[in-house]
Amino acid sequence: MFAALFGSVEQGIIYAIMALGVYLTFRVLDFPDLTVDGSFVTGAGTAAMMIVLGYNPILATFVATIAGFIAGCMTGILHTKGNINPLLSGILMMIALYSINLRIMGLSSDSGVTRPNIPLLNSDTIFTSFNNFWSGLGIDGVLSNLLKSLGVQAIPSTWGVLILMILVTVIIKLVVDWFLKTEVGLAIRATGDNKRMIRSFSANTDSLIILGLGISNAMVALSGALIAQYTKFADVGLGIGMIVVGLASVIIGEAIFGTKSIVRVTFAVIAGAIIYRMIYALALRVDWLDSGDMKLITAVIVILALVIPQIVSKYKEKKRRARRLEERMAAQHAKLEIEQGGKNLA
Repeated sequence: MFAALFGSVEQGIIYAIMALGVYLTFRVLDFPDLTVDGSFVTGAGTAAMMIVLGYNPILATFVATIAGFIAGCMTGILHTKGNINPLLSGILMMIALYSINLRIMGLSSDSGVTRPNIPLLNSDTIFTSFNNFWSGLGIDGVLSNLLKSLGVQAIPSTWGVLILMILVTVIIKLVVDWFLKTEVGLAIRATGDNKRMIRSFSANTDSLIILGLGISNAMVALSGALIAQYTKFADVGLGIGMIVVGLASVIIGEAIFGTKSIVRVTFAVIAGAIIYRMIYALALRVDWLDSGDMKLITAVIVILALVIPQIVSKYKEKKRRARRLEERMAAQHAKLEIEQGGKNLA
């Protein structure tokens, strides 16, 4: 159980970067961006292709992030300059990216033709490089002994991946918090709230939408590049349903931790991604469920995350109305008693 939850937390933190990207488009820009399903694979495929060709994993991850940024910008251009519906723009870009991703992954083969997957089993990645440094510190042994003393049987082989991803995700969260408070970030937030009002201030909303979509898909591609290196493979089907996973993370996080400030929301999104992965891991341990039910589990989690807050909100509203009715009745009763007392004195 501990090993399963530990692995789900590791993956949850990596997917949290993708969820932050989905939050930018879904909540901030109010843009239903289905490019995510394609740009996630673009990041994974680009990083895997470059690593197989012998490039440094850090450089490969950076280039993958840039590729995601370009993909997001293309969706924005289709919408703003081509006047295509936001949903359709994302769908068109997602379809186009499927073929582009096959071509990108095909560059890792001698023939240069399309390729559906790239294994990284014998390749150095960001995680292997960091684990080599981390193992030299001897912290894994201390933590393992501590867990054994607490009676934990399944001890993780290393804590390096978790520590590295916590550092990377926290840095990205702080950058997103800072960016959304800058002049450009505030303009992007205002564009999502009321595009006409921002245009009346002579702001170029087209550029803001393109930039917002680019940044969002850059984070999605970065998450894809890290997942490919974490799982040691990149596959063209890796991104199917990824937008739903991102939305589930955002909705779960907001429902549990609230949305009172930007700092709180970005934290909620990260926590939502981790909670989603933990629920997912626990669901897969149910005897009558297997890996083929993954999409069904995802859909059920999203439905519960959407429906439960509404039920709780209606229940609270019902209690508030009942309390206000009791207060009004008590006030009327007190008023009648005072009036009756006055009549008796007269």
